[in-house]
Amino acid sequence: MTDFSRRGFLALTGVGLVSACQSTVIGNGVGSNGGAQIDARVRETQAYLFSKFPGTQQLANRSSGILTMPLVTEAGFGFGGAYGRGVLEIKGAKVDYYSATKASIGFQIGAQQYAHMLFFTTDQALQDFRRSPGWAASADIRYATPDEGGSIGKETTELDPVIAFVFGQQGLMAGATLSGVKYTRIIV
Repeated sequence: MTDFSRRGFLALTGVGLVSACQSTVIGNGVGSNGGAQIDARVRETQAYLFSKFPGTQQLANRSSGILTMPLVTEAGFGFGGAYGRGVLEIKGAKVDYYSATKASIGFQIGAQQYAHMLFFTTDQALQDFRRSPGWAASADIRYATPDEGGSIGKETTELDPVIAFVFGQQGLMAGATLSGVKYTRIIV
């Protein structure tokens, strides 16, 4: 019988997570036709959200800008991380591509994929996001749940400068939060 050290176990776990997630990350725009694939996923994600939750269309129409992240892949086993790519649109025009990254440590196990959209309801919130070299999601974000999706456009006020809508979760990991996610402008 072989004794495993803690360091050996962590190294083996890390290699396993990387190899298990490799196909998901490659399918996330890396090593592909880049912008065209991200654009197509953004269109599909927005069409799904706006048809399933009509109130979000009203919110989008009133927002200064929208960041759509159509596919974020998250995995963890003690150590965890998440990655995705998306598009920032202002008044319906695509202006920049962004990546979303997250690293975490603690009690966690599993993997999941989800989509999310950030609605910037004020010009100031959008300017702060665009000027930041790496904007981090914080407690200032109001999270909307799918249950609110039908009425979210009617009840939102300027008291909520950024509204996050997380949806389409698939996988075996408890919850999806944007806390600690860092958004960075990228060139595709």
